[in-house]
Amino acid sequence: MNIEIERKFLLRNDGWRDEVVGVERLRDGLLGEFDSGKIRVRLAESAASLAIKSPGSGLARREFEYPIPRADAEFLLATISGELIVEKLRYRVFHGGFEWSVDVYEKQLAGIALAEIELDRADREFPLPGWVGREVTDDPRFHKRNMMRSALASAARKVERSPGRSAPAPG
Repeated sequence: MNIEIERKFLLRNDGWRDEVVGVERLRDGLLGEFDSGKIRVRLAESAASLAIKSPGSGLARREFEYPIPRADAEFLLATISGELIVEKLRYRVFHGGFEWSVDVYEKQLAGIALAEIELDRADREFPLPGWVGREVTDDPRFHKRNMMRSALASAARKVERSPGRSAPAPG
């Protein structure tokens, strides 16, 4: 059983790009949620996994992550996740002796980029790179499922307001 301690930040600028050591395309699909916990499937270029994340307590929460066959991940994304699939490029960045992930979202969430750092304990001090902006760890607007729901609701409102759409004439 693993304890996940993660801090999430907005980006101030593109300075992180100078420190990139790797990148991978990810597709995450929400399979279920409970309290503030969730079950998600991830399909990466290198592997596929199923994760169960418990409701959090401060910065920490329990995370159970298991490798699964790629075909299983593809099936779960296609059949269960529905529209709650997040696509992003995850850049690995090293700064000040710590590994950061910079997620650059695509498709419905295009234009959003966040930096996150996983720590071994909640009180771990670490140097903030100059490219890191405001911390959003506790801001529910930056939880993936809320970002996706907001993007889907926005897309639905655009469709409702698009010109040329009218209600059918009464029969």
